[in-house]
Amino acid sequence: MKNYIILQMNGSQYLTYEGEELDIDKIKGKEGETIKIKDVLLAKTDGKVKIGQPTLSKSRVEAKIIKHFQGNKIRVATYRAKSRYRRVKGFRPQLTRIKITKIES
Repeated sequence: MKNYIILQMNGSQYLTYEGEELDIDKIKGKEGETIKIKDVLLAKTDGKVKIGQPTLSKSRVEAKIIKHFQGNKIRVATYRAKSRYRRVKGFRPQLTRIKITKIES
């Protein structure tokens, strides 16, 4: 299997590898900009696994912002039995697509 890492961004954890594109919650930055992610929780490189407690201090990930976009609409329905109460709400999450360009561990 390829070398991979587990990183944390915006309270979510992602298993990823170099060259992969991820859709994450919207982050600040312009399209085409490079960001650095320091919260690496686990890294597997050359058959060795490094586990952070809670993060790996010397590991870092560089990613490029590809685009900002809206995700698919999510519908939430509320229902109360025997009272003719029904409500439907929905929202579209704001997302950012990033591409992992470099993994330093």
